[in-house]
Amino acid sequence: MQKTFEFSGAQGKRASLNLAMANRHGLITGATGSGKTVTLQTLVEGFSQAGVPVFVTDIKGDLSGLAKPGEQSSKIIARLEQLSLNAYSNRPNPVILWDLFGKKGHPVRTTISDMGPLLLSRLLDLNGTQTAILYACFKIADDEGLLLLDMKDLRSMLSWMAENRKSLQKEYGNISSASVAAIQRGLLVLEQQGADQFFGEPVLQLGDLMQVDFSGNGVLNLLDATSLLPQPKLYSTFLLWLLAELFEKLPEIGDPEKPVLVLFFDEAHLIFKNAPDVLLDKVEQVVRLIRSKGVGVYFVSQTPADIPVSIAGQLSNRIQHALRAFTPKDQKMVKAAAQTLRSNPKINTEQAISQLTVGEALVSVLDENGQPSPVEQLLIFPPQSRIGPLTQDERQQHLTRSPLVSQYDVTIDRESAHEILKQRAEKIARFEDNVKPVRKATARTEKSQVENLVGAMAKSAVRTIGTQLGRQIVRGFLGSLLGGKRR
Repeated sequence: MQKTFEFSGAQGKRASLNLAMANRHGLITGATGSGKTVTLQTLVEGFSQAGVPVFVTDIKGDLSGLAKPGEQSSKIIARLEQLSLNAYSNRPNPVILWDLFGKKGHPVRTTISDMGPLLLSRLLDLNGTQTAILYACFKIADDEGLLLLDMKDLRSMLSWMAENRKSLQKEYGNISSASVAAIQRGLLVLEQQGADQFFGEPVLQLGDLMQVDFSGNGVLNLLDATSLLPQPKLYSTFLLWLLAELFEKLPEIGDPEKPVLVLFFDEAHLIFKNAPDVLLDKVEQVVRLIRSKGVGVYFVSQTPADIPVSIAGQLSNRIQHALRAFTPKDQKMVKAAAQTLRSNPKINTEQAISQLTVGEALVSVLDENGQPSPVEQLLIFPPQSRIGPLTQDERQQHLTRSPLVSQYDVTIDRESAHEILKQRAEKIARFEDNVKPVRKATARTEKSQVENLVGAMAKSAVRTIGTQLGRQIVRGFLGSLLGGKRR
């Protein structure tokens, strides 16, 4: 079995990434225009050819060319001559296109319950009190046997809580109408931004991100994230959710001979910007522990300083492209970046970072013993696939031929909290229309009895459904780390 793949070299030098160490994570950094995207494309191809499935976010919209063979341009020919590469051929890669909004790829969906209250509170930018209300909402839904699948389920559940806050107060604490209204307004903003399409069914199955084609090449899962750039919170929330899902669902396998999946997150600074400490703590735990699941995580950003120190310390395979030092602040940034790489007595790392040409990088990867190799100054191999995006027609043809086209492209809307609460309200309304006028006290008593009866019937029915599905709504983000368990 292939144990390494070479991804860069110059003047006879080579840097080989050991596949057994690829799940120790990595970092690609450099200024805009320094060649990070081409390096990302080359790395992705290397993993695919080694039989490793890859998930990569295409934040700038220029990676879809991975699905087509490249062309021998003058720049590529010149680079091949510099690298003395004779055994080089253009080839396409097996690619599946995804899109949170379902426009440029298969829709990516999860449910409200799968997302959990912690990530939702970040997405909605809630304060502490409002976050507590959201946690209560999940707990009440679970106790009532109500499934929270999409945004209308969550809106209906919050409205029901506000209407019944007095009866719920004893068991669940104070439920402020103002806090509920604030959450509802946040949901309305998300809906106007199109984020409601992310919540619903069919839910993304992780197994569909971990496929190998008939030739043994790892399938490349390309998420078009161009529409997410103006919505950094939605982008970061999705990526953190994906990490959480992988961590919770994949089995422990220790250190495999090669990763079962590698993730590349471009514009990584968006993930951590303004994230609360509690969330960063959990991300740090996941990045540290997920390698035992056979998953490698690679962040792409401008400088190592974009990544929190506790997380950056776990990113062992490093590729540093050029940084320009025009100001004292820039000079400090270059110096700090140089200190993140293992020194090489033959290279002045700090000086080299400022002098690297486009497509040239400082590379330090783990050897077979898990030790960082001394940094080398290398040219990056050109990718074998197209540099640049698919045309609209090419993308549409690619989607039409996708093996997943019938699995995700049709939305499923089954009975959940919204429908059941609506049915409950309609039954109570019919009772009130038909009952004869009686004393107010008697009316209140009878209404309460009907509410209890209808509620019990609905609760029993939905709990039966929940039991058959073998699911529990209150999962939260990284439930296993927070002490909860999935059922």
